[in-house]
Amino acid sequence: MKDLKHLIYFENLLQQADNELVEQGRKDGKLALGYTCYFVPETLLNLPGCFSTRLRAPNTGSIDVGTYYMTNKICSYTRSILERGIEGGYNYLDALLSSETCQMMHRGHEHFELLGLVKNNPKFFMSMMDVPFSDSDNAVDHYEDQIKTKLLQPLHDVYGVDISDDAVRKAIEDHNEISAIITEIGDLRKLPNPPITGYEFHVLTLATYACPKRLVLDKLQETLEEVKRRVPDTDKKYRARVMVIGSEIDDPGLIKLIEDTGALVVADRFCFGSIPGRQEIPLTDGEDALTQVIRFNLKSTQCPRQCAQHRVQNRWDTAARLMKEYSADGAIYEQMKFCTYWSYERAMAGYIMPREYGMHVLSIDRPYIAGQSGQLRTRVQAFIESLEIKKINEGKGEAK
Repeated sequence: MKDLKHLIYFENLLQQADNELVEQGRKDGKLALGYTCYFVPETLLNLPGCFSTRLRAPNTGSIDVGTYYMTNKICSYTRSILERGIEGGYNYLDALLSSETCQMMHRGHEHFELLGLVKNNPKFFMSMMDVPFSDSDNAVDHYEDQIKTKLLQPLHDVYGVDISDDAVRKAIEDHNEISAIITEIGDLRKLPNPPITGYEFHVLTLATYACPKRLVLDKLQETLEEVKRRVPDTDKKYRARVMVIGSEIDDPGLIKLIEDTGALVVADRFCFGSIPGRQEIPLTDGEDALTQVIRFNLKSTQCPRQCAQHRVQNRWDTAARLMKEYSADGAIYEQMKFCTYWSYERAMAGYIMPREYGMHVLSIDRPYIAGQSGQLRTRVQAFIESLEIKKINEGKGEAK
């Protein structure tokens, strides 16, 4: 296929956390608000005068210093973020908003505060919210109270941010505009021969997390029209269609590694992918916009931290539904090594999904930066070959 016009531009934006559009946003007088988890509602970090920036540590090499503070039994994402913070990589932040989602990241954020890692801004503050383990009405009420006291009120008190219902509705409108574009591009991956690769889609999606959204909007719109007109190669270049499910992935190299083995990643059900991170938020006039955002966040999340049985069942059902919807041949369940929640989820899925749903699953754990892992490449390649053999056997009418 013909190269996407703006792909290199988006790739370059992902080479550092403090990219040119983050700098442009700050020059425009906007507040840069950092976060690391879906449980911090991204929409509320894009109130008028603010923009969200999802913390990443691209091109991470040694994380010895982060390991010194955190030990080597902490996930490498947390250690990499801390390492980059110690290097001064997040000095552009005006605030770091966190959720008590996992103890590892909780500890990492404590080190941000204890070591004073964000300098150059005397108004910089950190705040951490308590997150419910389910999506009941009581959970929604509790989380809304946390958001008000730990996120919205501090932003208003320290920086004078408008936190009114009108402001929240405007932020939702902006979120939905970006999400509609990403969703429309993502829907094209359902086609038998998609006009976009999983790697390209992941780059586009990550750019919407890493940059002020209004500054990537025009190029995303242009890319959408380009992809809709794009003519795929006549001969399919992939041997099997796969869905990737699991924990945080902000390294496009991992998706590239998977696709270099002959796969095509057609759905991304992982943290900070498009499902559910780039779904539009439905909004009505009969209820506060804030309450609707909180409820949507708690009910749409696919994070294994929500351990109520109906939420566990929802994750299994959702994975099976997406497999069918995107015509995937198999699923890769991945987790960051030492991730507490996903280690349980991955183990259960490796047993439940093949037995109860007939899904073919590869289960892996990995470091934060895994795009050059030869061992991982070998395992993925073997899985893709098994899916290919299965399809050949089915075509011949042989036993599955």
